[in-house]
Amino acid sequence: MSQPVPPPNQPQQPYDAQPGGGNPFAAQQPGQPGQPGQPGVPTGNPFAGQQPGQPGQFGGVPFAPAAPARNNVALGLLAAFVAALVAAGIYGGIIGATKHEIGYAAVGVGFLVGLAAGKVGGRNPVLPVLSAVLALVGVYGGQLLGEAIIISKQAPLTVSEIFFDNFSALNEAWKADSDLLTFLFFAIAAFAAFSSAKKATG
Repeated sequence: MSQPVPPPNQPQQPYDAQPGGGNPFAAQQPGQPGQPGQPGVPTGNPFAGQQPGQPGQFGGVPFAPAAPARNNVALGLLAAFVAALVAAGIYGGIIGATKHEIGYAAVGVGFLVGLAAGKVGGRNPVLPVLSAVLALVGVYGGQLLGEAIIISKQAPLTVSEIFFDNFSALNEAWKADSDLLTFLFFAIAAFAAFSSAKKATG
């Protein structure tokens, strides 16, 4: 007696069959993790799982914003004023010691005033102009101080007495000793202050 023969082309169930035609990832969404202990399917984007600003494969740390430019007229003016006082004292001491006005010293007054204004105050366009004005004050004060030192060596008065108690007479003596070179030093100092204030912020 013959045995029944199964019909041809009967679909055979493969061993350990998977859904989706043998694709173990057919039921998963791209980028979702698979079975426990298995990584998710890569999507082609190496930064897909990172939050913005967090360190990643390439050190994806966000850049810090640039520091704002300094722009403080009050602080710059204060720094320039202090520098003018200090420079005037040094300039007056040089004049009193040498009994001569020295052009390099006047340039130094302007340079210090402008440098202080630019470094502290920043890029405000008003500061170079104010620096030039304060440089003129510094040179004038230094020349007066030098004149007072010279007079104190010939009169029984101290420098402070000449400068504060007899200022009018001191100013008249300064005018009498002034010449074209004196005012040239004023212009040089103002130019040096203006230039150094501009360059200090660059």
